[in-house]
Amino acid sequence: MATKENSGTTEPGPAWRAWGRALLGGAVMAVALGTGNALGEALVRALDLDGYPAQLLPAALVSALAVPVVLALRTGRPGSGRPLGLGTPASAAHGFARGLAVTTACAALVLGGGTAAGWVRWSGPDPAALVSFLAGNALVAVLLEALPEETTLRGYAWASLRDRFGGVLSALGTTLVFLLVPAASTVVQAGVAQAVGVAAPPMGLAPAGQDPVAYPVLLSVFGLTLIAARTAPGRAPLWAAIGTHVAFLSVNRVVFEGGRRDAGWSAHVSPVHAAILELGYLAATAAVFTGARLLASRGRARASGPRTAVSGPRTAVSGPRTAVSGPRVRAAAAWLRPVLPSGPRATASGGRRVQPSAATTYSVGVWAGGGSGLVPPVRVLSRASAPLPGAVSRGRPGTAVRRNPGTRRR
Repeated sequence: MATKENSGTTEPGPAWRAWGRALLGGAVMAVALGTGNALGEALVRALDLDGYPAQLLPAALVSALAVPVVLALRTGRPGSGRPLGLGTPASAAHGFARGLAVTTACAALVLGGGTAAGWVRWSGPDPAALVSFLAGNALVAVLLEALPEETTLRGYAWASLRDRFGGVLSALGTTLVFLLVPAASTVVQAGVAQAVGVAAPPMGLAPAGQDPVAYPVLLSVFGLTLIAARTAPGRAPLWAAIGTHVAFLSVNRVVFEGGRRDAGWSAHVSPVHAAILELGYLAATAAVFTGARLLASRGRARASGPRTAVSGPRTAVSGPRTAVSGPRVRAAAAWLRPVLPSGPRATASGGRRVQPSAATTYSVGVWAGGGSGLVPPVRVLSRASAPLPGAVSRGRPGTAVRRNPGTRRR
């Protein structure tokens, strides 16, 4: 059962519908990625573009195809539960910077350890070329991958699953959809490329040049790290995932592909050490975001902790608002003693044994002068069977025998 964040109500819905929406989010991303790349290449050729504009045009097409569709799907569904997490523009900038800073810091820490261990050998940096590359790469990475993927997957797909399932299953399900997107996008791109007359990359589970086993493993860890960023505390959590996505792509393209991309700085690392370093700083990033979420949850638990100290088997309540001690309450309890039950359950006038509801005990507590605190269960009696003042109950519950003050008990 999923708890809605806005209203506090629950709306479980069928499981197949949640999975269908999650797969729909992945399908939107796959179609946008394949179509944007193929159409972008066709437009680049038609407009005779080169250099950075030739990279930026397909990226802009992918975001233009994916993001509005997902926003329409989520906002158009009545009673939708969790928001996508985009937040306001001010909170979006803060969330993006948080994801960027945490991921970059973890990467610097792990890569620094790898350098100290002799795994990484760095080239001479070119600051001007490095800054230019990072700025241009950030915009392309946001439009081509980070914004559309996070909106469709960690936004729409995760929220659809989280409306119905718990956090662990939603994270694993979203990551599974994430693994299906690259292969599905190559199929879409091949079809669109053939229609517009451009070349298409080969279809497969992993991009060309990537190891078919190592790539899914890395993608799985990356997907779970993005879920950790998405669920970290903050007013625009999806933008924290977008910042994490951009930082991951920027670090990898500078460190491991800097020479090929003319990034102004690069490193020489063996493939085995590169895989260890990548997984290491992703795990560190996920640990930071998860730790922040756990600390925030504990803080909220302390802030909203119980206001009343409950002790004993019969819920003796104490506290400034619900104190059930003092002369007034003791007098009321003595007055109520003739109608208190002798067993764990109360007896109604109709002969049925019933347990007073929370509303009943609340009303009796207020009526007896004890505030809103719970009181021991009382016997519910009708007016006809209620004992008169001075009467003592004998025999079966529900019957009252009047006692004459002048007679002796035998």
